[in-house]
Amino acid sequence: MALLKVKFNQKKRVKLAQGLWLMNWFSVFAGIIVFSMGLFLEIELRKRSEVMDNSESHFVPNSLILMGILSCAFNGFAGKICYDSLDPAKFAKWKPLLKPYLALCLFFNILIFFVALICFLMRGSLESTLAQGLKNGMKFYRDTDTPGRCFMKKTIDMLQIEFKCCGNNGFKDWFEIQWISNRYLDFSSKEVKDRIKSNVDGRYLVDGVPFSCCNPSSPRPCIQYQVTNNSAHYSYDYQTEELNLWRRGCREALLHYYSSMMSSMGAVVLLVWLFEMSVMVGLRLLHTSLESIANPEDPECESEGWVLENNLKDTLKSALESLKKIGKFNQVEADTEGAEGEEGGKTPAITTVS
Repeated sequence: MALLKVKFNQKKRVKLAQGLWLMNWFSVFAGIIVFSMGLFLEIELRKRSEVMDNSESHFVPNSLILMGILSCAFNGFAGKICYDSLDPAKFAKWKPLLKPYLALCLFFNILIFFVALICFLMRGSLESTLAQGLKNGMKFYRDTDTPGRCFMKKTIDMLQIEFKCCGNNGFKDWFEIQWISNRYLDFSSKEVKDRIKSNVDGRYLVDGVPFSCCNPSSPRPCIQYQVTNNSAHYSYDYQTEELNLWRRGCREALLHYYSSMMSSMGAVVLLVWLFEMSVMVGLRLLHTSLESIANPEDPECESEGWVLENNLKDTLKSALESLKKIGKFNQVEADTEGAEGEEGGKTPAITTVS
């Protein structure tokens, strides 16, 4: 028994074709939106590529861009088919292409669904990318005189100001690295010498943070040096007082920013996928209803349309049998070629009598 079997007359077929034509152009517009989302995400990721450890995160925007382009192409083509289906003479040239086209549409919809899922599942990969990238970026913060790294200080400062964050996981991350360049250290000073000698790596470590960690909303002037030294500041308790530094780490801030963006885009792509599926089902109904017309010379006669000629179980069984036949045919061909090669390799022995 056919799946989703529907009876059509001439009027219903015309309405279906017109509705599908309109839906395909809406899908083209949806494809432009998906393309634009991918382009926007790509730009946002490239803005902060210096604090990302690898390029895996660009898989999502590149996929969205590709899906957007394919959506415009597929639906523009389908719109033309639906428009020509109103004229039997014009529709005749599209008949041989419809089955392969519908198979491509099915594959395309599977890809869209996969991309939508990836938008929701990229959080873990993005988190590790940001954690390592920010850690490396903070190490290079002081290298303002090193070619290729001189921009890192500005990048990190602008990042902390824009996202109201400090450090990788928090402001204490700055205590573990030397973020002040040796160029600005007085090595004749006893304090500087003592600090450098106090750790194995010979780094100048301080319990301070860059100015970009300061919260401008705090009523107190920013305490960015000797953050953990209560006696260095008047009426100050490091353990209990609300510090005038950003509490949130930049990894968490960026992860929330990109994750929420990708989740929103994933929801939009899922809606586009549902719309594309409905267009594909409608196109299949139009295709079968036009093919099943008993008398092609009488376009006003009734016909039947369906999504699958048999039920889902029988269709899957038939598809598996077809794949098995193709596999067996290829195996037989390979065996035949192998046998011919062996025969060709054997040369008859020729004896000569002198």
